[in-house]
Amino acid sequence: MIEALPPARRSPWAALAFVHFFGLAALLLWVYGETRPAPMHGLQLAAGEKLRCVSYAPFHRPGQTPFDGTLRISRRQIEEDLKALSALTACVRLYATDAGLDQAPAVARELGLEVLLGAWIGHDREKNAIELERAIALANEYRDVVRALIVGNEVLLRRERTPDEMRALLASARAASAVPVTYADVWEFWLKHGELADAVDFVTVHILPFWEDEPVDIAHALAHVADIRARMGTHFSGKPVLIGETGWPSAGRQRGASLPSRVNQARYVREFVYRAHAEGWDYNLIEAIDQPWKRALEGTVGGYWGMLDADDLRPKFPLDGAVAERDGMARPLGGAAAGAALALVLAFAGRVRALLRAPWRLAAVTFAGATSGLIAVLHAEHAILAYANFIDWGALGAVALAAVLAGAALARWQGEALRPADEAWRRVRTAGFAASAADVLSALRGFVLFAAAVAALLLLVTSRYRDFASLLYLTPAMIYGIVGWRQGGPLSLPERICAMLIVTCAIGRWLPEPANPQAIGWSVTLLALALPATGWRIVRRREGRTMPQQGEQGEQDADGGGVGAVQRQPGHAGEPAGPSKTPPGE
Repeated sequence: MIEALPPARRSPWAALAFVHFFGLAALLLWVYGETRPAPMHGLQLAAGEKLRCVSYAPFHRPGQTPFDGTLRISRRQIEEDLKALSALTACVRLYATDAGLDQAPAVARELGLEVLLGAWIGHDREKNAIELERAIALANEYRDVVRALIVGNEVLLRRERTPDEMRALLASARAASAVPVTYADVWEFWLKHGELADAVDFVTVHILPFWEDEPVDIAHALAHVADIRARMGTHFSGKPVLIGETGWPSAGRQRGASLPSRVNQARYVREFVYRAHAEGWDYNLIEAIDQPWKRALEGTVGGYWGMLDADDLRPKFPLDGAVAERDGMARPLGGAAAGAALALVLAFAGRVRALLRAPWRLAAVTFAGATSGLIAVLHAEHAILAYANFIDWGALGAVALAAVLAGAALARWQGEALRPADEAWRRVRTAGFAASAADVLSALRGFVLFAAAVAALLLLVTSRYRDFASLLYLTPAMIYGIVGWRQGGPLSLPERICAMLIVTCAIGRWLPEPANPQAIGWSVTLLALALPATGWRIVRRREGRTMPQQGEQGEQDADGGGVGAVQRQPGHAGEPAGPSKTPPGE
């Protein structure tokens, strides 16, 4: 029988121990799996052979972004970047000539690199004219280096110019340029606007399996590209075709069957290059160096299409040999050990004998601490990759801190009933560091539910560029999910509203991507966190008697077990009050 209101008092310790033990084991197995090298096949470059071409943008250092109108990249940085790339590729593709990129052709000449020179075309006609005039002048001056002039990149996709306007710009460029002229866009737009082929010397198409409307699994990505390349060759028979962009991201949100990872990026690049060289495809890989600034536009995944790391320009994976997602287990194991040690220190403080006589509680505290420590390390790694600005670090960092504090409060908690969040916040503000663990847990529950409701709603309505932040809410879900189901307890109306919103959004986000593991993990995490807070409980009957419901009995004062101070109560030193010397719920 489903009704609102749960049994008032049921021990959560055994359930907490089991859930955290299996959660810890599953996470460690997952992390260990990332350290195992994956065999790679495909790339077999002849001696001295290099990649045909790669996209180059210099905005990879902290604070650099093409949206900064005052930024001009130094020649020295361009020299360092292109020197690192010259060991990898024979050509670089540029997308614009401003911000110091007009220096790149001269540097490329010195290093023996070819250039696909781009003129950025956008919504501002005056800037377009200046950009195109400068690009034509550079192409003519460095015609020994510049293979072609690319007038506009995905302009039709962004709807910043019409097909007729692009035809006019291309005609103007072809009349003045000493090198071949082309336009670059995704393959669907070339099929839609095939008349543009008459305005270019060759067709430049973008084929990105990750960004397709129906994302492609890495196992089928190369077959997809080969199919599209064949269609382009047939559709534009008589015109050369350049695959102007193709690649795979190494980090970020999974889209359907497309999973960003270092292993998948290495696999895609190797298999594609091998096939391209065998088939004689002309191509350009996106991209040379990771671009952290793109995270603000495209989410985490936007910043990690590069073959070189943004910080030190080192290759993210070798071009031969096995590739692993993770270098080792040291950090995750260290986090788990530190979390368990901290939890035990907090739990034992002032109540050693009581805790030793409560084996389930001791196990729960140990496993919960280890799991929380491991999750904190994994989330910190994700934060370094994903957080793009101070807003991210402030807002998401506050949720991460709340998860850590919830784990610490659980170590001090003695099993008392939790309170509504608003009441708990008042008590915490009054007591300060002497606040009870139960009040801290209750207050943090309200904050986490609110934050999760906002995150769930945003991910539901604007999901394309948002990560599934499962790690951020996994620790609270494992704590409050078990405590909520086992003990129940009163909740404030805002908490219930947030919980219902979370459940609705979690299911709504999963439905469009039912087979996406990241979407499944996100939905399961949110449901575990929020379902107990909706107010629905399974009422159990025991010997023909319904268990007490919320507020009827079993409520007790939660003043013991403060997070910031050891409070002595009647009975053994450090033990809670009551007729039994065993902590409540044992």
